[in-house]
Parts: sequence; structure tokens; C-alpha cells
Amino acid sequence: MNVQKLSDQTLLQNYLQGDRSAISTLIDKHSRRVRDYIRMMVKDNDVADDIFQETFIKVVRTIDEGRYADNGKFLSWVLRIAHNKVIDHFRAQKQVASVSESSAGYDVLGTLRFAERTVEDRIIAEQIDTDVKALVELLPDEQREVVLLRYFSGLSFKEIAEQTGVSINTALGRMRYALINLRKMIKEKDVVLC
Repeated sequence: MNVQKLSDQTLLQNYLQGDRSAISTLIDKHSRRVRDYIRMMVKDNDVADDIFQETFIKVVRTIDEGRYADNGKFLSWVLRIAHNKVIDHFRAQKQVASVSESSAGYDVLGTLRFAERTVEDRIIAEQIDTDVKALVELLPDEQREVVLLRYFSGLSFKEIAEQTGVSINTALGRMRYALINLRKMIKEKDVVLC
């Protein structure tokens, strides 16, 4: 019988009944998908490899402790663990306070959030939105227009160029200068955006 054709459920059962190679087969079966997901999220191969190992250590530990309830969605469960490990990684990075592209101001308006917001997070986010909107209002008209169309209307740079009657390069240039000016104002006004 081809081992790769065995279902996740069968491999789990075999592992729980003492076949230690079954867990390796199960991990191998899903390793590429899990590793690709983690790499897509962290964009660093070394970090992705570490998170991948941590993910499957947790998977095996949870199974060994009898806390995994097989509902036919093994891969979904593993991806959820991987996702949580990625969140843990980003939280640790935030605590280290390393300078990232986002914290340097390149993504002032579009930071991704991976976890549900707490009440405190929502209050802080509302204050940040208010502060950013006030700063955007201080930009020169052409730069403000590009920022509003891009971040608040969700238009692509091609759409912005068509709507404002300029080239895509001009729209990109205006956005670049808008971000430079926003970073300068954030520093001058000592605005905290985190």
C-alpha cells in the first residue's frame, strides 16, 4: 500500500497505535503547504524554518498529550497552529522594537493586523486614525489627493493616474513625497503611531 495515499486519519491512528514513522509521513505529506504559508507570512526563510519546526513540535506534543480531536481537518488545524506561531513571532519582533519598513514610515497607513483587536487596541487605532488624518490634511493638495485616493478610496496607482490626469510615475512620485512629508511631520510633532 502506498504510504502517501493513506488519509490523515489513518496515519494519526497508526501513530497513536505505536507506528512512530506514521507521524513523519503525516508531517512530510503537509510540510510543503505549511512551510509555504509560513514563508509567505514572514518573508524570511530562516525564520520560516524555525516557525515550521516549532509548529510541528507543538502538533506532535498536542497529539501525544491526547488533546487533538480528529475531525477530519488535520491540515486546517496545523495551519492554524502555524498562523499562531507567526503571530507570536511578530509580537516578539514588536517587543524587540526593531526597525521595520512599517515602523520607518513606508507603510504608515496600511499596517496589517494578525490578531483580533482588544478594546485598548481599538481606542489606540482610533487615535492613530485621527492623528494620521490630521497629518494628511497638512500635506500639499496634490500629495493629499494621492494619499486619500490610495489609502482611503483603495484605488490603484493606475486608477489614481487616470482620475487625476497625470502619469503613473507622477502619481507614484507624489505618494513618495507625501510619505516623506508624513514621516517628517510625525517626527516633528512627536506623534506616536503604534
